[in-house]
Amino acid sequence: MDDPATIGHRVQRLRAQRGLTQRQLAEPSYTPAYVSTLESGRVRPSETALRFLAERLGTSYEELATGRPAHLATELRLALVDARRQLATGTAEEAAVGYRRLLADAEHLGLVPERAEALLGLGDCALETGELVDAGRYFQEAERLLAEEPLPRRARAIRGRAVAHLLAGELRYACYLLESAIDELGASGLADPEALVILYAAVIGPYMDMGAHARAAHAAELALALAPQVDDPALVAGMHRQVARTFLAEGRTADADASLARAQAIYQQLSLRTDLAHCHWMRGYVQAQNGELESAEQELRAARDMLNVKRAALFTAHVEVELADVLRRLGRHGEASELLSAFLEPGDRHGAVHAGGAHRLLGLIAEERGDSETAEEHYVMALGLLERSGASGDLADLCRLLGDLLRRGGRTEAALDAYRTGLGHRSPPGTTTLGPAPTAVAFPRH
Repeated sequence: MDDPATIGHRVQRLRAQRGLTQRQLAEPSYTPAYVSTLESGRVRPSETALRFLAERLGTSYEELATGRPAHLATELRLALVDARRQLATGTAEEAAVGYRRLLADAEHLGLVPERAEALLGLGDCALETGELVDAGRYFQEAERLLAEEPLPRRARAIRGRAVAHLLAGELRYACYLLESAIDELGASGLADPEALVILYAAVIGPYMDMGAHARAAHAAELALALAPQVDDPALVAGMHRQVARTFLAEGRTADADASLARAQAIYQQLSLRTDLAHCHWMRGYVQAQNGELESAEQELRAARDMLNVKRAALFTAHVEVELADVLRRLGRHGEASELLSAFLEPGDRHGAVHAGGAHRLLGLIAEERGDSETAEEHYVMALGLLERSGASGDLADLCRLLGDLLRRGGRTEAALDAYRTGLGHRSPPGTTTLGPAPTAVAFPRH
């Protein structure tokens, strides 16, 4: 809302244009003296008063309070819904073009919630394309703009920051951000299911990489249980978008905004597909650990297919590392090696943890084929990558594999060094260094 003097001058100008006296404008709810005081800028009008005056003046509350025609803000919200649809059903690169333009428009119009939405969209795009520094910057700015909002409104920004830290190898800080938010949701009574799906799904990655498999499995099951069930959501959302356009053309901006809110909610549910793909990924991982390899392959392929539809290349590549492990254990070494070699072609830009995992698997395949020299090369490369990331559970296992390989080759001293290194990275199964797991959020019974 503008300052009282600006609003007063705007009311006076519009009243004069419409040929109304102060009494005609004021009655029956207010007095001519009140209108006079307001027009002189000596009083800040309430929202109720401005809505009354806007109706009498034949304009909108928003235009009277800000000087900005209501249709401009609604058109921007419609464009943001279109960008969210593009991100949910198309490619991140195409969506980012629209979000950058909309961010500039929102800044020009002084629309803070719309600025935050554009920044969240840009952050999601940057995550999917692997531009982690940009992603972190977008999410941090969005969280700053939403600082006074309830936690569920900030969940996407928190999740985005955490994923950026995870992919940069900062596992413990990613856990800290997500666990703190889950605990805060539980303590505040704001048990918003969509926010919880976002946070539970995001914490799976750092839990897995830190060896906290029990926590990861529990988070995955909670997220899948809360996942919204929407029949053909894209069709329903598209209908709401078209209805909003019709309302906007008729000047019914309030009705258009209501339809846009419904469309936006559905597209946000569609965007959860990336998070739910992570849950299928985790379920496949747990099944693989239990020796249920055929089921694990199905879950991991489901996760990869969901991510491929989103063209989320970074996350798709990570799932393929887990899938390659299952294929190796099923004896399909050729398929596994092909996946892993494709993953490593651009270097380790997919993240040190998963690049290290790929080298570890290639080492195992080489060992199983009797090529000890190649196996050692892959294990050593994996060791260097994992030491950078702090993935203690994976490091301990890798050092055991390297030590066993060296011992079988008669290099006892080198093997002992590898074992000692591994012992320094051991941690109790299913734990992190962060203390107790987040408290499970209780929902009221209906």
